[in-house]
Amino acid sequence: MITSTSNQQVKQIIQLQKKSKLREKEQVFIVEGRKMFEEAKSFLKKVYMTEDFYEEHKNIPSYFEEMDYELVTDSVMKSMSDTMTPQGVLALAKMPKYNLEDMVKKDRVTLLLLENLRDPGNLGTIIRTAEGAGVTGIIMSKESVDIFNPKVIRSTMGAIYRMPFIYVENFKKTMEYLQQQKVIIYASHLKGKNDYDEERYGAKTAIIIGNEANGITEETAEMADVLVKIPMEGSVESLNAAVASAILVYEVYRQRRNLKK
Repeated sequence: MITSTSNQQVKQIIQLQKKSKLREKEQVFIVEGRKMFEEAKSFLKKVYMTEDFYEEHKNIPSYFEEMDYELVTDSVMKSMSDTMTPQGVLALAKMPKYNLEDMVKKDRVTLLLLENLRDPGNLGTIIRTAEGAGVTGIIMSKESVDIFNPKVIRSTMGAIYRMPFIYVENFKKTMEYLQQQKVIIYASHLKGKNDYDEERYGAKTAIIIGNEANGITEETAEMADVLVKIPMEGSVESLNAAVASAILVYEVYRQRRNLKK
């Protein structure tokens, strides 16, 4: 059992919680809590748990089978955790890998393009919502927030394990590639001719969501195939990025579902 916060493994976990460059170098990220741990089984590299957590689950068949784990004291768990009230289990998970080509080769494609998204909570919520709406992949500009930020991971509620995603060096060239693959790119914009629910979304659709403060860049807006509007009452000028993405991807999902009826 690890009983000291000066243990080298504990120090490494604390640094991995804080530093995206170290996570990238080691190709691992941190997951916390029972749900995130249980859903990460195929990604797990090393697990740390309190004695209470172990005692509670040790008699469940196959629960700890073929798992590299270490017991830690409650105080050590608290020092490693990024949450105020740790649930007794924390794990190192291997980063999944995806590629752009696989995202567009399916018969039906719904992509989210995130340009310079900066808020971890927004990104986590978008990933979780995207899974619910049948999105097939998420493409992010390199300036966007790190998807393996602990707050992002928690906000996904497990969707991080199932939603394909990539970061791209050149957002413009990626858009051009998608258009070459017959993907129609939509962007929510004040200059949109139609409301978002007046469009008919085809088999290969991409939705652009921009930066929380500035929206999508003008260059990106000009490259989009279609600009759409989200109608709003009162004096509201814009919506939260996660809310806007939910409205748009669920409209695509609604139309797809109606086609099956």
